Amino acid sequence: MSQIIVRTATLDDTAAITAIHASNIARWQRLGENGQVQDVPYEALTIHERWLHGGPWMSLETCAIHLNHLLSLTASASTLPAGIPLVAEIDGRVLAEAEVFPGNEPPPFGEHLHVGVLYVHAEAAGRGLEQALLAHSVALGKELGCKRVTIANADVRDFSAEAWQPLARVQRMTWPARTGQVFYQSTPHRAGDPAQIQGWAMPLGRGQSALQEWLMRWPDLWAGVPALRRQRIERLRFSAAGSNFFVLYVESPFDPRLAMVYVWAATVLSGPVLAAISDRAHKLGFRRLETLIRPEQAGSLGPEAETDGITQEIYSVEGG
Repeated sequence: MSQIIVRTATLDDTAAITAIHASNIARWQRLGENGQVQDVPYEALTIHERWLHGGPWMSLETCAIHLNHLLSLTASASTLPAGIPLVAEIDGRVLAEAEVFPGNEPPPFGEHLHVGVLYVHAEAAGRGLEQALLAHSVALGKELGCKRVTIANADVRDFSAEAWQPLARVQRMTWPARTGQVFYQSTPHRAGDPAQIQGWAMPLGRGQSALQEWLMRWPDLWAGVPALRRQRIERLRFSAAGSNFFVLYVESPFDPRLAMVYVWAATVLSGPVLAAISDRAHKLGFRRLETLIRPEQAGSLGPEAETDGITQEIYSVEGG
């Protein structure tokens, strides 16, 4: 029986990683001029059209940028690495990929290693690659001194021998952007050093971990892709009600009046802080906001906030 080898990814693995992610797409599609969905060959799609099927891993060009970003940060880290890409191979062929992110956030997450990406090539399903990557991640978490390993994946307990337990849940919410009588300051902030959010919470937009969301969304990595450059992204540092925090507004690719909101903060969100976020969004021309938030905190968004029923469970297993 062939042995599974798990190791840190390199840039030489870019093509294999792209193939892993692309293999899980059943149909490649684009919108035609009449607005109808068309099935087209992968090669006929632009980089942006491939991106819309699953992010930077869908094209060799953007996957290389993303992978180099993670590897460069890890190489320059003086303490914990910022993000670690892993691959699993059988007989020299890379057939699965994971990306893990060590972080330190307020409870319930604490010091943790988050498995933020986990994909297996469609041809290699059922060969134990997911299990191998998760087992390696748990061992790596212990080596790094993390208290737990986390993952946002409802199926994790079906293919892992570890005792994964529910840790937290987030749900998707929308609410109106409104002007408000609140004093705050907001300034553009493009610096992408992840040390800025060390120990901070991510009360809004935390689909994965605070560090992974920062690394994937805050740095301006995609200026070379015209369609992504046209998407409005506002990176701001706020000061309100005695709190400093970062807010990212990302224009929806389907509705320019809707913004996805991501917030990193050292303190709990207060009414004035949320009012400042809403007021600034309205001044930017957005009329509705969308985010992920823990259900027990959803009431802070106000009575007009609505959920569409989309939820995500975060599981954990105890580490070192």
